Amino acid sequence: MIPSTFEYFAPAGLDEALALLSEHGDNAKILAGGHSLIPAMRLRLAQPGVLIDIKGLRSQLSYIKEEGGRIKLGAMTNYYTIETSDLLKQKAPILPEAASVIGDVQVRNWGTIGGSTVHADPSSDLPAVLLALDASVTLKSSKGERVVALSDFFVSILTTSIEPGEILTEISFPTPAGKKSSYKKLANKASHYSVVGAAAIIGVDGNGVCTSAAIGFSGLAAIPMRSAVVENALVGKKLDDATIEAACSGSATDVDALSDLHGSHEYRRAMADVFAKRAIKAALAS
Repeated sequence: MIPSTFEYFAPAGLDEALALLSEHGDNAKILAGGHSLIPAMRLRLAQPGVLIDIKGLRSQLSYIKEEGGRIKLGAMTNYYTIETSDLLKQKAPILPEAASVIGDVQVRNWGTIGGSTVHADPSSDLPAVLLALDASVTLKSSKGERVVALSDFFVSILTTSIEPGEILTEISFPTPAGKKSSYKKLANKASHYSVVGAAAIIGVDGNGVCTSAAIGFSGLAAIPMRSAVVENALVGKKLDDATIEAACSGSATDVDALSDLHGSHEYRRAMADVFAKRAIKAALAS
């Protein structure tokens, strides 16, 4: 299909983009990589009157750096840059691992971490990983900026707490020093989106006892989510096969799981157990 009529702007800087967004309000949409918005526009599921293309902001908003004990990623950083980042491979290898299983080469060269986070598709891979990393997002508008924990950012399917006039400019998280991690997913064979995926970030002491655990799920529910059930069942325990099996068994029993042509509620809950276990074991083996 053909998108509905819209005005197009390509600002050269962040201040100009924020001014345009302030001027046009709810009638405007931000275009980053375009892999989520453009298909929605072609199907007329999204019909913005104004399109603000921020590809010209890559010089400002595409970066990966470590400052003050936190890893910071500019919102325009694409998946391929994340996949190949030496800093992330050393300090937060779960992000390159997850980025490497997103879509195909074309998608990874255009899709951005900020666009994926704001789009809030529950089947996207990186939001669940970022939740497990205890990430926060920086939101800027012409009136100022605010920082929101990612755990408070997702509201429902394709809906976040971002306000009209705001642009997500940065994602940051504490450097997960000394922790083991992995992301495993059951991928839709056509789209490579996650039917169910699990991110595991595990702290272990010298005796093999779990000191910390963060388990994030993609594709399972209406929003990416952490599993306190699995996390609490791991912390303080020696992480042998029996402990991991018990922690992951029935991990999503009480989750209001999604159901569609790719998997029923029951199937997704069962796969949550399977992929949480795989992610934890892969993390410990990393």
